[in-house]
Parts: sequence; C-alpha cells; structure tokens
Amino acid sequence: MSSPLAIAIPSIQVPKHPVWPHLGPEEHGALKARIKALLAERDAVLVAHYYTDGDLQELAEETGGYVADSLEMARFGSESPASTLVVCGVRFMGETAKILNPEKRVLMPDLAATCSLDESCPADLFGAFCDQHPDHVVVVYANTSAAVKARADWVVTSSIALPVVEHLHAQGRPILWAPDKHLGHYVERVTGAEMLLWPGACVVHEEFKGFALDRVRRLHPQAAVLVHPESPDEVVDQADVVGSTTQLIKAVMDMPNPEFIVATDEGIFWKMHQLAPGKKLIAAPTAGTGATCESCAHCPWMAMNALQNLEQALIHGAPEIQIDPAIRERARLPIQRMLDFARQRGIGGRKT
Repeated sequence: MSSPLAIAIPSIQVPKHPVWPHLGPEEHGALKARIKALLAERDAVLVAHYYTDGDLQELAEETGGYVADSLEMARFGSESPASTLVVCGVRFMGETAKILNPEKRVLMPDLAATCSLDESCPADLFGAFCDQHPDHVVVVYANTSAAVKARADWVVTSSIALPVVEHLHAQGRPILWAPDKHLGHYVERVTGAEMLLWPGACVVHEEFKGFALDRVRRLHPQAAVLVHPESPDEVVDQADVVGSTTQLIKAVMDMPNPEFIVATDEGIFWKMHQLAPGKKLIAAPTAGTGATCESCAHCPWMAMNALQNLEQALIHGAPEIQIDPAIRERARLPIQRMLDFARQRGIGGRKT
C-alpha cells in the first residue's frame, strides 16, 4: 500500500458551526410555507445532501426534490425538468450540478459552504503535479473544485470508486488519486491497485478514533459498525460495513442488528431514522487523546445550509454558481464518464 505524497498542501481554516436563530413551531411552519411557494414560483427544485439539516431534507422530499449522496444528486439534477436547481450541500455539489446542467440556474444558500478536501487540493498545485506524471490516469474524488475536475480523466464518488479503480487496475493503468488519502488507502487495499495518493483528508471523518470506537463496541456488543471510507484505517478495520452514505443507510435498513455505531457525519441520522425507525443509532466517538473536535461528527460547511438562507437565495436568485465555460466543458467529460460507467454497471439509481 502506498503512502500519501509529500506535498505541502495549504492549511485548512475550519469555520465555527453557525448558530441559527431558534424558530418556534408557528414561525417554522410559516417559513417552510414561504419556501415552498418560492420553489413553485421560481420553477425550482431542491436537492439536499444526507449531511444537511433534517429540515432541509424533509423540505426537499415534500416539494418533489431529492435527498441523496453526491452521485445521485448529480444524476437527479440532470433528470429534473426544473429550470432552477437549488443545491443544499457544499460548493462542489453545486458546481457539479452546473457542469452537467449549464442551461439551468444553480443556486446555493451559501457559496462559502466548501469542503476540507476541496480546499486541500488547489487547482494550480494539483495541475503541476499531474504534469509531473503524464503517464498516470488521473482519478479525482467528487469533493474537488471544477478546475481540479477539469484536469481529471475520471471523477468518482465513494459509491463508485471501487469499481472504477478495479476497472482501471485490470487494464494495468498507473493511477494518480486525489484528494482523500484515507479513501485512497481503502480503495488500494480492496482493489490491489497501487496509486499515487494526494495527502488530503476530511475534517469530519479524520476525527473518528479507533481506540475510542473499540470501547464503544464493547459497550454495545449487538451493534453493527458502519464506517464511511474517508475514515482512518484503524476505524475502517473495525467496520462491519464500509460504504458510501447510501450504502450505510441501506445497511441500517437491511441488517438485523438492533443497534448501529455510525462513523460518518451525523446529518445522515435523519434519513436513517426515517427509513429504519426501530433501530438505535450511536455516533462513533471523536473524543479522546489527540482529538481536536473541529467538527464533532458534523461538517461545519454543511451546517451553513439552513431554511433562513435558503429562503433568501430563492428571493434574490443568488448566490448563483458560475463556472468558466472552458473549465466547465473540460470538467464535464470525467463526470459524464463516471455516470456512463455507473449506468453500464447498474450502479446507483434512485432507491431511497
């Protein structure tokens, strides 16, 4: 297994979690009603990631939108007839929607909602590294900017990374992987491919602690451990299921265990509770020796999405995702390659 490359990536400035004003039941209901009316007036559809607040996920489903992982968000945006897509998630998700739907307006509640993986992989630094390895096929995780995707041969999400790398490895292709080193390690271990790994990491998943997880498992011997592969090896090694957000949700639904210890962003609990209401969900621990608790199992950038700024985005038609057309067209090719591959292999589809 290869080690992450010795590249001096920029330090990540992790924002504090925003504190949104508390809304009483009447005010909350009125705000949701106004947003529903605005969505209809603007010919807009709401797409929310599993890590966003439950209010947003609920609203998306109540208005004909969709709650999904990043692969299915991209697919849904392309299939929707709405002229405006409102993406509740982080910026790379809005950019992906715009890349695949240049004719549509793509709004987000806050364009500052970025991602530590995206921030750790600047396009200029990444482009220079790609130039040093022209013989490698470049595979980038979806959690990257449009400019980084424009340098890639393939874009993958966590739900499709393994079959894509298996496909490339079977062809004997040398692979350059960016930006998540933990997901890269996991893909290497499963596929046997050896890749050049960019040294990025997710501030949420990197905080999960293997020794603390072991203690929680001992306290809950009937619990299955569900882990997102952006987590460190010592956490992944204790998992009963390793998978994307959609795959972890399916595990809660399908497995007979009464309890689940979940090592991913706690925003996923809303959908898990909805689809498996009888199951007990336990957050995997981030505390203990060496913990910085920058995120405490919830992405601070995802938390920038709320009903309040969603309403403002619809009122003002901003902030809107804009991408340079040349970058957008180059970035579309590896994303479309992923979607075509998923369709050919029967991967994904709107099941939850």
